[in-house]
Amino acid sequence: MAQSVLESAAVPPRTSALDEILESARAAFIRDGIPDVNTRLDRLTRLGAMVTDCCDELAIAIAHDFGTRPRYLTMTGDIGAVLLEIAELRQQLPKWMKTERPHRWRRIVGLDQSVRYDPLGVIGIAAPWNFPIQLSLTPTAGALAAGNRVMLRPSSMTQRTSAVLARHVPHYFEPEEFTIATRADGPGSAFSKLDFDGFFFTGSPEIGREVARDCAANLTPVTLELGGKNPAIVDRDADLRTAADRIARSRLTNSGQVCLCPDYVFVPQENLDEFVADVLATWRSMFPAIAANDDYTSIIDDDAYRRILGLISDARDHGAHIEQLIPARELLPDPASRKIPPTVVTRLTAAMELERQEVFGPVLSVYGYNQLDEAVDHVNAHDHALTLYWFGPKNTRFVHAVDRTRSGSVNVNDFLLNMAPGTPFGGVGASGYGSYHGEYSYRTFSNARTVAGSAMPLSSARTIGPPYSRAATTAATRGVYASRHLFR
Repeated sequence: MAQSVLESAAVPPRTSALDEILESARAAFIRDGIPDVNTRLDRLTRLGAMVTDCCDELAIAIAHDFGTRPRYLTMTGDIGAVLLEIAELRQQLPKWMKTERPHRWRRIVGLDQSVRYDPLGVIGIAAPWNFPIQLSLTPTAGALAAGNRVMLRPSSMTQRTSAVLARHVPHYFEPEEFTIATRADGPGSAFSKLDFDGFFFTGSPEIGREVARDCAANLTPVTLELGGKNPAIVDRDADLRTAADRIARSRLTNSGQVCLCPDYVFVPQENLDEFVADVLATWRSMFPAIAANDDYTSIIDDDAYRRILGLISDARDHGAHIEQLIPARELLPDPASRKIPPTVVTRLTAAMELERQEVFGPVLSVYGYNQLDEAVDHVNAHDHALTLYWFGPKNTRFVHAVDRTRSGSVNVNDFLLNMAPGTPFGGVGASGYGSYHGEYSYRTFSNARTVAGSAMPLSSARTIGPPYSRAATTAATRGVYASRHLFR
């Protein structure tokens, strides 16, 4: 996952300013009460209007922050993704807000039970840099739909994009509704220490652990959307060329700077060389040129650029086989543009850092396997991934691989399918916990609140409270004994 914003910036902290913003938003939340459906829909409409009104400015800012980033990717993966999320929230919100009434038949005997989903209060959202609009405003939209107020801390690594948001948000929202906390308000590390009513973090597992500790100190419920090394397994019955093509294209989306990119692949040993050749052929067709190609995304900054090159160099030094797509007459990697050529690594060993670190760049590791359990055991020897890729039919081997591994989701024969509306997005273990998107966002940012009442002549307070007669104790014991047959 992208490096988090929650790192100390070289700016003196002004936590008092953050505290003031938080307390002002909380006071407004208490004063105004739970917002009705029209208020929530209005906030979502304003959020969508803001995004569409400044979409060109945002696209230019993101391109400048990266150095090179295709406008198409920003318009679809950032702007378009947020607008689709807002559209679903607006359409479904009236239905989700209805009070649930489980076990309606109990009303016949006088027991009335209902569940209402109330907003938590003020939500803190810390967003990463790799999709700076989508990963900032998608959770923001969910929190607003659930009736909350929001404080958003965008990434300091995409400062131009954050500045555009900070400049435009006040024209569409009162500070008590939705506000941006920037570097001027203090370092990101201070943001997660605030006493929010809920917190949502997207970033690396390392920073996620720090966020979890900060939130635990305030007993703040937190959702962690992290990353990890996503495995792909190619089945013996898969169409090898199709699998190679889709994995290759997936790996180079945003130059691999996507938390859902396949990080490493297991292919049948006898197909390994053919698979690598097909991957390189796909990349060659995608990028006849790289250095001056606006479709090839730059690595976000010099530190990330050097880290990725260090992983490649370390693997080479430990005996890995490296193949790179470098177009003729181009000098790559290029520190000026921060472009690293698409790279395939084979012959990996446990001594290599590439085995342990999430690459978050245009590097694909490929392993051969003879038995499927070799791949399954490798996956299980590492932290749970955000997603597992399977290429091939849904046969008994597919069921075995899915049943024997753990991941936040499973994608079959393609990329990003788990991002489709109506499904939860989230990780498990080191790849995070909690989920969002659509109704799952609504529930994540809500408190499921049971309301129960009784019109029965028999009082539960009298039934459960002392004194307890011998007859009542005997009757209760007999009732437990009588239920034994249910568990035989």
